[in-house]
Amino acid sequence: MKTDRFIPLIAAALVLAPLFFVGSCANTTQAPTGGKKDTIPPLITDIRPLPGAVSFPQSGGKIVFDFNEYVTVKKAQSVFLSPPQSKRPVAKVKGKSLVVTFPEDLLPNTTYTLNLNDALADNNENNVFPGFTYAFSTGESIDSMFMTGMVQDCNTLDPVKDATVMLYKNASDSAIFLERPYAAARTDDWGFFVLPYIQDTVYRLYAIKDADGNNIYNPDQDLIAFIDSAIVPRYKVADTIPELLKYDMTDTLGCEARRVEHVLSLFREKPSKQFLKDKKRTGLRSGYVSFQAPNAWIDSVWAGGFKADQVFTQFNLLQDSLEFWVNDRRPVPDTLHLFVNYRKTDSTGILRPEIEHLRLPIDPELKKKYSRRNARNLKHEDTTCIFKLNVDSKTVEHDGLELIFGNPIISEKFDSIRFYYKNPRQKEFDGTFSIERDSLNLRRYIIRPQVELQKGFEYFFKVPHRAFRDINGYYSDSTDVKFSLPTDDKLSTLNAVLTGVHHKYIVDLQNEKRDKVLMSYIIDRNCTLTFPYLPAGKYCIRVTEDENRNSIVDAGNLLEHRQPEKVRFILFRQEKFISIPEGTILDQNIDIERIFQD
Repeated sequence: MKTDRFIPLIAAALVLAPLFFVGSCANTTQAPTGGKKDTIPPLITDIRPLPGAVSFPQSGGKIVFDFNEYVTVKKAQSVFLSPPQSKRPVAKVKGKSLVVTFPEDLLPNTTYTLNLNDALADNNENNVFPGFTYAFSTGESIDSMFMTGMVQDCNTLDPVKDATVMLYKNASDSAIFLERPYAAARTDDWGFFVLPYIQDTVYRLYAIKDADGNNIYNPDQDLIAFIDSAIVPRYKVADTIPELLKYDMTDTLGCEARRVEHVLSLFREKPSKQFLKDKKRTGLRSGYVSFQAPNAWIDSVWAGGFKADQVFTQFNLLQDSLEFWVNDRRPVPDTLHLFVNYRKTDSTGILRPEIEHLRLPIDPELKKKYSRRNARNLKHEDTTCIFKLNVDSKTVEHDGLELIFGNPIISEKFDSIRFYYKNPRQKEFDGTFSIERDSLNLRRYIIRPQVELQKGFEYFFKVPHRAFRDINGYYSDSTDVKFSLPTDDKLSTLNAVLTGVHHKYIVDLQNEKRDKVLMSYIIDRNCTLTFPYLPAGKYCIRVTEDENRNSIVDAGNLLEHRQPEKVRFILFRQEKFISIPEGTILDQNIDIERIFQD
């Protein structure tokens, strides 16, 4: 590429610079005392050497940017070199100039780009310099291709700012763990990136949220996104390419009009190496062990001095943490010896059987609390089978009531629970209910009334004294719970009529910010989902394709070449949210097959 194609840009800057500052004060050490506030960002007046420089020295080279006013470096990390080095470029201000040097030798016959995106601001009013991309080569020519794309969060589909997008010529899966990329760029406020001045060849494309800024993927702390197939740039650099221009991030029309070739979904990868990470004794007869990676493979767990069937265990949802309880009335030892027989990753990356002996001492304060000397100071809840019976009147028809215990129970009298209700005339009726234990939480049960709940009725659950006994030998107290369906006429109902359902999907109703799930369904056929009792406001409907049918929104895996499960937000008049007014019933038709068409 010839360097003279850049000269008109510099000449224009030199001519236009004085026009932008007509009538401003000449004081360069303090803010002007009169006139309008300066809102114009700094302007480049000269660059040495000119953009497009070739035969740039591999060692000791520098680039000087002259500005029309004094500037300061606000974000040193935004002075970004591609291909990146292990050490960042050094940017120092001298007078009205920015001097950039390189602490490491540059590669031979390589095209580089130096980006100054939001790195600088003027001294007086802190007006941010919009950025500049400077291309130069240590060889005899400048590479001429470019590619664009966008990085988004895999769950919210929101754009991700300051993600590092990386190109590799090395097609090996290990390259991103071991090498710095051939070319790199940072995403802007819109998640948009452009990789300019690259060779016309085959690449692998990745993006990371680079926690330590070393431009190498660290799965323990970085987020990752990838395109699973090899890609080739299709477009050549030219002065008139909109995607190569710098935009005001508030210019919605301009930013959204840029061509996006590749969309990358950023996710946090689950750790792959398995080992026992942590352990803790949480009570006289309870504790937990946690693992580095999910889906821990445990063959057996036992406690020294106790029978195997006296140890209760429970995994969490991701199966990377295991709670345990010892069901025995005898005094427990000060140090509990727990043995875990599981599959641990060895030095070759293979899961091998391993038995770990864990010594779990009791907390001195806990021991003191339950000692005979202090027994009289124990509170009532310290010697009671604690449980809660939770109900949300807005979701009880869908979710039922939640009965959750502080410790596993060893005896129960569910048939002693009474369920009854009263109509608006206060006539009383006995009702029936079903109860089921949560398959993932042995301390949690779901109670579902077996009658059609109606507005204006009052519903009661009465749990008698000593209905439950936990592993500590403690009995439960009695409790009463009362609820009614909401009767506020201002509340609304949304009916989502789903068609084109050919797989298993998770359908979530979320708030406008998309950071809270209000109600969730799991479906595998055409149906109508009802979301009742909604206050007026804005809501989102997120649909996840549950590809492995495990009822969980799963992330991806880089080495398995598996993308995160597909997420889509239902668009309502091109918006991701639906506005629901007061006191209305809305029916919304949703074609699932259409919204998941790529």
